[in-house]
Amino acid sequence: MEYTEQLPKAEQPPRTSTGSDATRAPTERQRPLLEVRGVWKRFGGLVANHDVSLDVPAGRITGLIGPNGSGKTTLFNAIAGHHPIDEGSIRFEGREISRLRTARIARLGIIRTFQQTRVYRGMTCVQNMQISVPQAHETLASMLHRPTAASTERADELLEFTGLYGKRFMPAGELSFGQQKLLEFAMALMSEPRLLLLDEPTAGINPVLINGLVDRLRRANAELGITLFVIEHNMRVIMNLASHIYCMAHGEMLAEGAPEEIRNDPRVIEAYLGGR
Repeated sequence: MEYTEQLPKAEQPPRTSTGSDATRAPTERQRPLLEVRGVWKRFGGLVANHDVSLDVPAGRITGLIGPNGSGKTTLFNAIAGHHPIDEGSIRFEGREISRLRTARIARLGIIRTFQQTRVYRGMTCVQNMQISVPQAHETLASMLHRPTAASTERADELLEFTGLYGKRFMPAGELSFGQQKLLEFAMALMSEPRLLLLDEPTAGINPVLINGLVDRLRRANAELGITLFVIEHNMRVIMNLASHIYCMAHGEMLAEGAPEEIRNDPRVIEAYLGGR
């Protein structure tokens, strides 16, 4: 699972209002940016999350892996406010958010992407970018206003950052699936998140585009100061992207540790290969 491909040469990063302090390694006395404690989520008789706890430190890239059906996406949905938890606590910057609505959580700085892209196919890339701003900063009524010069400039910068500047006037529906994922990533950055939840960012992407996406994820973390929490099934990618990885199975937290520890953990190997 060694990740040896050369990443493309990095362009200049777009400007951002995110402070550089977010990129610094947290000290022992700093509390995690995101704290999940004893979370339970049931759907009828199905327990999707069973007493799940984890930390996401500020300024880091944290990974979440596990077989299909292990409860990863359910946990992401709970963090982002898509459904309430049954028991436990979810705190962001020390504040309890488990009972807040999705829009309120987004305004606090948590933005989530999905396995299947959620772009407006009939709108151009620039238009998709421009309507992403109200998600975190404005009201619904502001979506009806003419975009400002500043928001258009910001959209162009981020489209260049993701390699889509040349397609900025193309309808999003005409992009490849991989390019749509890059557009969704750019749309998320438009809201200047503090924590970005990425649900399988490389799934379904042409292998040629994966290196470029991985490069931009690293740069968003290192240069823009955005903390990343990433669900990923591509083990080669996540082992070389995240500094700390959690593994779930059957709705429970199975293991956690540095990539090398997770790579060699018998419980993780059994979870992925035991049924084969």
